Amino acid sequence: MLILGIDPGSVVCGYGVIEFYSGKLSLIEYGSIKVKKKNEDLTQRLKEIFLRLNAVIDRTKPDIAVFETVFYSKNAQSLMKLSFARASAILATSLKDIKFAEFTPREIKKSVTGNGNAGKKQVQFMVRTLLKIQETPDFYDATDALATAICYAFRNQNIAKTSKTWTEFIKQNPDKILKI
Repeated sequence: MLILGIDPGSVVCGYGVIEFYSGKLSLIEYGSIKVKKKNEDLTQRLKEIFLRLNAVIDRTKPDIAVFETVFYSKNAQSLMKLSFARASAILATSLKDIKFAEFTPREIKKSVTGNGNAGKKQVQFMVRTLLKIQETPDFYDATDALATAICYAFRNQNIAKTSKTWTEFIKQNPDKILKI
């Protein structure tokens, strides 16, 4: 299964495509769509996100698109711009008939690191480790998108049906254990 994780933003939109097959993760592509904030109105930035995500979708042909749920902080204007960017990304995927899923930030962090309160550096470390990525500037913009895709993969592999305890899981999946 090819999973497209998207971390939409009105200035930087991170994306990552992974393959999840037979319990194994592999990186297909990741990057960021950076649109100019100055001298370009929001509608042009949304159009750029839409068109560039379409190109990613055409290249990689994902089976599902996964997003982090939107959360409200203090700035309503930022929330609105983020919601517009997210809608642009959702439209790009839905017009290609790609299934949609979303998870809360806490669910994503817990899936990737084992800790729902993990910090950004912990998430980056685990994403980099799980996908064997060498750091690049685009990696930092795409980390959350890749983590979202990994969360979907892990949440849909039905471990609970095959392993009743952690000891049993470790015995059945020695390749998933990091040796530090």
